[in-house]
Amino acid sequence: MKTGHINVQTENIFPIIKKFLYSDHEIFLRELVSNAVDASQKLKVLAQNGEYNGEIGELKVEVILNKEEKTLTIRDYGIGMNADEIDKYINQIAFSGAEEFVQQYKGKEGAEQIIGHFGLGFYSAFMVAEQVKIRSLARHEGAQAVEWVSNGTTEFTITEIEKAERGTDIVLHITEESKEFLEEGRIRAILNKYCKFLPVPVIFGTRKEYEDDPSGEKDENDQVKQIEKEVPDQINNTAPAWTKKPVDLSDEDYKNFYRELYPMTFEEPLFHIHLNVDYPFNLTGILYFPKIKENVEIQRNKINLYSNQVFITDNVEEIVPEFLTLLHGVIDSPDIPLNVSRSYLQADGNVKKISTHITKKVADKLREMFNKDRADFESKWGDLRIFVEYGTLSDEKFADKAKQFTLLKNTDGKYATLEEYKEKVAPLQTDKVGKVIYLYTNDAESQFSFVKAAKDRGYDVLEISGPLAPHWLQKMEMSLENVSFARVDADTLDKLIKKEEEIPSKLSKEDEEKLKPVFEKIVDGDKFKIQFESMSESDAPIVLTQPEFIRRMMEQQKLGGGGFYGAFPETYQMVINGNHPKINEVLTETDAESQAKKAKQLADLALLSQGMLKGEALTEFVNRSIELV
Repeated sequence: MKTGHINVQTENIFPIIKKFLYSDHEIFLRELVSNAVDASQKLKVLAQNGEYNGEIGELKVEVILNKEEKTLTIRDYGIGMNADEIDKYINQIAFSGAEEFVQQYKGKEGAEQIIGHFGLGFYSAFMVAEQVKIRSLARHEGAQAVEWVSNGTTEFTITEIEKAERGTDIVLHITEESKEFLEEGRIRAILNKYCKFLPVPVIFGTRKEYEDDPSGEKDENDQVKQIEKEVPDQINNTAPAWTKKPVDLSDEDYKNFYRELYPMTFEEPLFHIHLNVDYPFNLTGILYFPKIKENVEIQRNKINLYSNQVFITDNVEEIVPEFLTLLHGVIDSPDIPLNVSRSYLQADGNVKKISTHITKKVADKLREMFNKDRADFESKWGDLRIFVEYGTLSDEKFADKAKQFTLLKNTDGKYATLEEYKEKVAPLQTDKVGKVIYLYTNDAESQFSFVKAAKDRGYDVLEISGPLAPHWLQKMEMSLENVSFARVDADTLDKLIKKEEEIPSKLSKEDEEKLKPVFEKIVDGDKFKIQFESMSESDAPIVLTQPEFIRRMMEQQKLGGGGFYGAFPETYQMVINGNHPKINEVLTETDAESQAKKAKQLADLALLSQGMLKGEALTEFVNRSIELV
C-alpha cells in the first residue's frame, strides 16, 4: 500500500479547485466518459501499431448507477493503468495523459481520435463526489490491478487489488448536495446531451426485462417462474453521419440524421452542407438550412459544437458568424480551444479561419443551387430570403458573393437577380438625374391603389417586406450603383420617379393658399402635412404618403437600429391633386359648411383607402356618405 500527496503544480492550482473547475457541475460525467472513451481508443491505436498483442475484446463504456450505495461508476475496458501510471497521470494534476499520448503517436492511425482536451477532467469528479476510487488493471501482461482512493484532498492511497478484466472503473461516492446525480432520469439526460455521438458504445443499464428462471422452478400454475433482469441501453450512435464521407450518404441518410438531431422538429430542412476540412485546420460537420420564414430569433442555438464527437456547446456565436447561427446541425473540430473565455475565442486564429471557411461554403452552396436549378432555387427563395438578407447585412464577404444569387420578386411573382432587374426597369424607371428607381410594396393588398397606379404607368413594383427590410434596403442603396428604392406610397409617382416633363397645375398659387386652411381645419395638423401636387386628372383627388426616409427611420427604430436619429413621430403627407375636378369643386364652393363637408369627405376617402379611418371617425364617414347618396 502506498500513501502520498497529489503533486499540484502551482501555476495550475486555480483551474483544479474542485468546486470551480467548471461552472456547470453536470460536466463531470462528460469528462469521465470522455476519458473512458480515450482509454478505449488508445488500446486500438496500440494494437494497430503492434504495441499491444492481446485480445481487444468488446470495447465499450458502461455507466452504472447504484442509488442504494449512492455511487456512480464509469467503467471502460481500455488501456488501463498500473500504479506508476496512476502516479504519473492522476497524482500530477498538471500532466495530461491524453495530450502526451497524441504527441507521442502523432501521425499514426487513430491517434487523432483521442479527445485530448480534457487533461483536468478527472478532477471534475470531486464537484459531486465526497470520495473517488480508481480501480484499474493495465494492459501489460502480468500487470497488478490497483485501487486509488481520495476524499477530495491532496491525500491519496494506492492499494493492490484483484480485478479480472482489463480497464478502469471510476467509482464516485456522490455527496448529499449532489444527490440529483443519483437519479436515473438526470444521468440519462446528461448522457444524451454530451455522449450521444461518442465513437465507443456508451451503455447505461436501466431497462428491465423478464426471463425464465434458469433453475427451472415453477409457479402455482405450473409455469416456469420469471425473473427480472436489467438490460443495458446503448446511449449513443458511434458513427454519426458527419463522420462519414458524403459519397457514402444518400439524401435520406442526411434527413434521418436531421431527425436524430431534432426529434421534435417535423419540418424537413431545405438542404444541407457537408463540411470536411483537414487543412489548415480540422473541421467536419453537417449544416442544415431550415425553413426560417419571418421567425429569426426562435431558430437560434441549433448548431451543436463537438470535439471528436464529444458535445461541447450549442452556443457557437464566437465560432461562426452571427447570421450562420440560423442554420441547424453539427460542427466538429478538435482545433477549437475549449474551456476558455469568449474573448480568447474571438481572437483565436483557428476560430477565425473556421468561421471564414463556413461562410464561404454556405455562399458557394447557395450559388451552386442557383446555377444548377434556378426554378427550384426560386421556389425556396421565400425561406432563403431572410437568411441571405441577414448575411448580406452582417458579413461583407458573404454580401459580395450573395449579389450573384440574391433575387428580387415583383408583384406578378416574377424573379430576377439584382443585375437582371436593373437591366429590366432602367429604360422606364430612370429619373431625370440618371438614378434608377426601384418601386416596391411591403403589402400589395393594402397598397393596392398605389401598386395599380404604378403598373398603369408601365412601372414594375417589387415585393419587399420582413423585419430586416429597412436595413437591407439601405445596404442595397449603398452597394448598387445609381439605384434607389422607393415604396409606392412614399410620394406621388411623379415625385418618386421625376422626369423632365411636368404636368401643369390647374391651381394657381392663390388657389392653393385659399384651399390649404380648409384642409388643415379638418385633419390633425401634427400628423398630416398638406401638400399640393399637379397630378393626372385620373389620379385620386387626395393621396396619403409617408416619406421614404422618415418611414425607414421609424422602422429601424422599432428594430433597435434608430441610432442617433431619435424618436420619429408618425407623420404623413396629405397630397392634394390640384388637377382633379373634385378639388376644383371644393375650391369653388361658396358655402363654408358645404366646402368643409366636401373636403372632409375627400380626406376621409384617402384615409379609408389606407385603413386609417377607424372608430368614431369611420362611423361619421358612413353616416355622411348615406346623406350624400
